[in-house]
Amino acid sequence: MDPPAASSSASRAGSQLEHGGWITTLQQALQLEVERGFENLQGRRETFSLFLERQCRQPPEGLIRRMPEAESALTALAELFARYDDLSLAQRQSLLRRCRERLHGLRQSLEPPRPPSPPRLKLAPPLAATARRGAGPIQPDTPLAEVPGIGPKTATRLAGLGLLLARDLLRHYPRDYLDYANLVRIQELVPGSTATIVATVQRSHAFASPRNPRLVILELHLRDISGRLRLSKFFAGQRFSSPGWLKAQQRQFPPGCSVAASGLVRETPYGPTLHDPLLEVLESPNTPVRSRQIGRLVPVYALTEGLGAERLRQAIGTVLAAAAAWGDPLPAALRRQEGLLDRAAAWRGLHDPADRDQLRASRHRLVFDEFLLLQLSLLQRRAQLARRPAPPLKLPQGAGRLMASFLELLPFQFTEAQRRVLADIQADLEQEQPMARLLQGDVGSGKTVVAIAALLVAIEAGCQGALMAPTEVLAEQHARKLGEWLSQLHVSTALLTGSTPPARRRQLLQDLANGQLQLLVGTHALLEDPVAFARLGLVVVDEQHRFGVRQRDRLMGKGLQPHLLTMTATPIPRTLALSVHGDLEVSQIDGLPPGRTPIRTRLLRGGQRREAYELIRSEVAQGQRAYVVLPLVEESEKLDLRSAVAVHRQLQDEIFPDLRVGLLHGKMPSPRKQEAINAFASGRCDVLVSTTVVEVGVDVPEASVMVIEHAERFGLAQLHQLRGRVGRGAAASHCLLINDGKAGPAQQRLELLVRSSDGFEIAELDLQLRGPGQVLGTRQSGLPDLALASLSDDGDVLEQARSLARRLLELDPGLEAHPGLRQALSEQRQRQVEASSLN
Repeated sequence: MDPPAASSSASRAGSQLEHGGWITTLQQALQLEVERGFENLQGRRETFSLFLERQCRQPPEGLIRRMPEAESALTALAELFARYDDLSLAQRQSLLRRCRERLHGLRQSLEPPRPPSPPRLKLAPPLAATARRGAGPIQPDTPLAEVPGIGPKTATRLAGLGLLLARDLLRHYPRDYLDYANLVRIQELVPGSTATIVATVQRSHAFASPRNPRLVILELHLRDISGRLRLSKFFAGQRFSSPGWLKAQQRQFPPGCSVAASGLVRETPYGPTLHDPLLEVLESPNTPVRSRQIGRLVPVYALTEGLGAERLRQAIGTVLAAAAAWGDPLPAALRRQEGLLDRAAAWRGLHDPADRDQLRASRHRLVFDEFLLLQLSLLQRRAQLARRPAPPLKLPQGAGRLMASFLELLPFQFTEAQRRVLADIQADLEQEQPMARLLQGDVGSGKTVVAIAALLVAIEAGCQGALMAPTEVLAEQHARKLGEWLSQLHVSTALLTGSTPPARRRQLLQDLANGQLQLLVGTHALLEDPVAFARLGLVVVDEQHRFGVRQRDRLMGKGLQPHLLTMTATPIPRTLALSVHGDLEVSQIDGLPPGRTPIRTRLLRGGQRREAYELIRSEVAQGQRAYVVLPLVEESEKLDLRSAVAVHRQLQDEIFPDLRVGLLHGKMPSPRKQEAINAFASGRCDVLVSTTVVEVGVDVPEASVMVIEHAERFGLAQLHQLRGRVGRGAAASHCLLINDGKAGPAQQRLELLVRSSDGFEIAELDLQLRGPGQVLGTRQSGLPDLALASLSDDGDVLEQARSLARRLLELDPGLEAHPGLRQALSEQRQRQVEASSLN
């Protein structure tokens, strides 16, 4: 090859590699979105849809030069990704399928053309080869397209559900079961239930519908010793309407034969019937049923377009047969000790249960597996953290004046609970292992002052402290309070948020790096790379449930393994605390400071809104202030809800023209938000209309009324947080919940809030009603990826798994003697790394 040709070839190869890398990146992003359930995964800088839109609008220049026709196709995809948030689940699945196909086509077009193959004779395959397309038995990581009976089309549809490998199929658990095992007499059929009957055919008739000749109806009149029943089964399609097929159906169900029928019982003008029944003719009433559905518990799966339930059950059945050879991560001795089935039997019992007892035992084993891997991971993480060196913050004898001086500044004495928790924290800070402690306390229990006292211990020991809050509003309030208190103690503090001006930010970062700044308060801005501490000793994270483990770790990596104290005013049920914060010690402030008056909570209908306004006017006349909270900032075409902006206008112009009505919401610039809060706190504003930006931290003792519009739109724990914004002074306080929805579950939830002021009781019920994802907020909270286990229903299994995890790691910290568990844990961590690679 001459030199110019060689150079051209090398250039093409390099260009091809660059384009291939771009395509691979997009394909990996698409795969992650499929695995996360098409939820528009949030990355570190942008969402999945924004990432794909940007990449499709800005493809590599060389790619467009080589394939100019690709530009219009990629632009069309970019337009669709720009509307990704508005697409339905089916539309998102279709879009990702189209994008994958387009990228696959681009990759093939970039590959050099292959020479034509020589002609070949088409030979009949040997018998042994027809049994299995792939080589060897089905393994956990066998691609589904290589599993017998699953062709490329079905594999593509399964990929739309995030199912790519054989093990994925077995972990696609049923979302419910149809209970056809309920065998009853005709007279005992109950509308709304599923049931199976065995009866005798009295008459059968198959005919085309008079209204639609392409619809055929098979009508059976059945009878048993308790009564009669008329069943109708419908068949749509031209092939069913032939005279031969109609006569064959009547011959299949002749009068006098025995039939088993299963289905959902529905009431009709002719009495109860079975909707779309499953039918099987029996040789006699006592003959065993051959069907895999009639008279059984039939699993119900999440499906996708073009994939039927029976097709999915067949595919799962094929893999189930091979799973017995995969081995079990739990040794037989441990299974016997814990009373567990082996894993292959548990998978079969979940996907094809013989009865309720088998289903219960199978589910218990698989739930146990999920919790065991979770607890092993968390406990290993805790042990790893304990092995890292941390600065022991032990003060010399007679020192501690900084904290003592702070406690003297406070206008109140610490409660017994606050003193107990502070002593626990001080004991942790004196150790050479880093503290990792979660501080729980109900709304208004005084967690923040305990955290400040701990930060002063770190500062007096010669270290710096950091206090991170989830919102700018809360960070600014913390900074203002700390400035008032700590300036008297000559402790330097500063605030760093996304709104900090560049010049101020540069000066602040310089003071932080040289050690002149002792305490930094901020938001997520503290996580940014330029933020470097001289000697960070203690990190306090406020409202822990709003930060993920990854965010927590980034902040802790900014110093010599600092101690960590996290706080939450959202009480976390024990199962959730063990699952999400199992690597933390937990302390609880279980009492309120003296002088707090109970909050009177009432539930009002939308038509009783006038009563709320009258109470506001009455309280303002006595020198108090009021909040009015709404779920939306502005009007929405999709939701028929009142918005903060509209209600603020109505209250100011029509309801309270003589009062000062303020507005606060998350879309306002930071200076305007702070101005609105300052006006309310200082008394220059009587009524503050707000979104849930006031949910945490905003502290105005004179506020005595909290009105929450559309209360049915909020979770119980969130409502309890909002209620905690009042009742901070000596005056009697009120919380009015306005429910515009219909009576039902939402009404019952709100009635519980009226009855109870116990945050932990409310959190437990919220977990049962809404699930852990909603209680904690988002996946960024660090919520474990549990496919089957329920944190609200499986608390006893979690405790069993945690107990075993502790015993295993005490004797075998690296799980060297348990290779199956070590491999399962490694695979789980690898999946988590792959799933978080966009973050």
